[in-house]
Amino acid sequence: MPQVRPTQLAGIEINPYAQQLAQVVIWIGYIQWMHHNGFNPPRDPVLDPIESIRCTDAILDLNDPTQPEEPEWPETDFIIGNPPFLGGKRLRTELGDSYVDAVFSAYSGRVPREADLVAYWFEKARDAIERHRCRRSGLLATQSIRAGANRQLLERIKESGDIFMAWSDQPWILDGAAVRVSMVGFDDGAETMRVLDGNPVSSIHANLSAATADVTHAKPIRDNQDISYMGDTKGGAFDIADAVAREFISQPCNPNGRPNSDVIVPWANGQDIAGRYRRMWIIDFGVDMPLAEAAGYEGPFRHLEINVKPERALNKRASYRERWWIHVESRPAMRSAFTGMARFALTPRVAKHRYFVWLPSQTLPDSRLYAFANEEDYFFGLLHSRLHQIWSLATSSRHGVGNDPTYNNTTCFETFPFPVVHDGDRSMIATAARELDEFRSAWLNPLEWTREEILEFLGSVDGPWRRYVQHPDARGIGTVRYPRLIPKDAETAKQLAKRTLTNLYNERPTWLDLAHRQLDEAVFAAYGWPSDLTDDQILERLLALNLERAAGTGSTIQKT
Repeated sequence: MPQVRPTQLAGIEINPYAQQLAQVVIWIGYIQWMHHNGFNPPRDPVLDPIESIRCTDAILDLNDPTQPEEPEWPETDFIIGNPPFLGGKRLRTELGDSYVDAVFSAYSGRVPREADLVAYWFEKARDAIERHRCRRSGLLATQSIRAGANRQLLERIKESGDIFMAWSDQPWILDGAAVRVSMVGFDDGAETMRVLDGNPVSSIHANLSAATADVTHAKPIRDNQDISYMGDTKGGAFDIADAVAREFISQPCNPNGRPNSDVIVPWANGQDIAGRYRRMWIIDFGVDMPLAEAAGYEGPFRHLEINVKPERALNKRASYRERWWIHVESRPAMRSAFTGMARFALTPRVAKHRYFVWLPSQTLPDSRLYAFANEEDYFFGLLHSRLHQIWSLATSSRHGVGNDPTYNNTTCFETFPFPVVHDGDRSMIATAARELDEFRSAWLNPLEWTREEILEFLGSVDGPWRRYVQHPDARGIGTVRYPRLIPKDAETAKQLAKRTLTNLYNERPTWLDLAHRQLDEAVFAAYGWPSDLTDDQILERLLALNLERAAGTGSTIQKT
């Protein structure tokens, strides 16, 4: 008879019903195996209880609530599992503050607080292998395990052992919702074969790639700091439609002598960049405007009292509840960096294609966008080059069913080694970047289908519309003349709806490809590299340059 029996399996399950169900399922599988492999299973099988499948919390021991600890997993040969999927930002919402604080306390210094819940299973399995209580482990997670704070767990695995098998990106159906997952097998380094996505490789990096250049070793570069920022997080219905905004800004000054345009500006999110700009606006009281001052802007303030305050009153964070008229994350550093700039570049956080666009400085970018405090064409060209595209893809994570790359300012931008740009190279890059932007703009908004509309409203010389204020009076209040492009009529609006950056880069017409090639030639020349390098060769050179730049050798880009 077989020497392996279900009672040799150990297990941990927090749900009592699932614990009992697991025992039955294992016995059924065992009996089926015996039948299919020529053994005679008992006619009236008695399903003995599997005492080694315990009903308990797998990652937290709260027997003494004042001293939360991690539970000891049973000593075993192999650990396999499909731990629960729960993003780091949802831990407190789903599990409660006291539980999450206890978990953070028990795993302090080992698991980053920003990590997803699944990361704790990876650390527990890694620790068991390191302490020789297990030989190897195979766990399933969402593909976010290979990026951000989660990737630190895979880096710890490679420090104490190694990853010998992985599927980096697989579709998965969970409760009817499609997600992307990664499966990771790891041990103490004893296994010599490495298999990634079913193919033999020499090594598997912590980002679950096998590229020659391991970009997980890339370091932040000092000269790239304080340039790229995540956009504003509003935290409520602060955004308003064009008609509502125009009604507010058309009103006379408030009793405080200030126009509503002080606190109403254009707003853009990822949809506006990937698709058509929707001409949305947002009510924005800055980063620290006192309640009494905000209330002076009567119409906008009343709008927030009705549409934002009730929702904020339910927020768990006291600061969000108490300062309900202020965006939850208003990004003061970003606002300060953009002071005095006429425009800024930005890119969607998640996008099928990695493109960058210009927006006027009075526009407030949403948190799904990354904005850059540099308004020079040559900088725009460097971002749009093939080199930065390849680097950003290698250092990005993936998101959603579409499996689109996720740009991150810390991993994609702050580690990117810009070239030392001389005047001649700067001019060539700037010229090529301007042409690319002009060609795209002409395709997105052809003159035959658009017209310029001038919005006129009151504005202050010390407000967000200062660049457009004309003929200010003694109070510093004048007339804003704000130009913007709109469709000529309803018919052209239908045609323009199809002209988006996503559609353009899906088609990638010859003129667009040639414009990018011209830009790439200029950027390769600035690096002093041949333009026919393969992607792997580019990553190898960029990683070497990154480590050199991170060590403080030379300056790369200038801030404006």
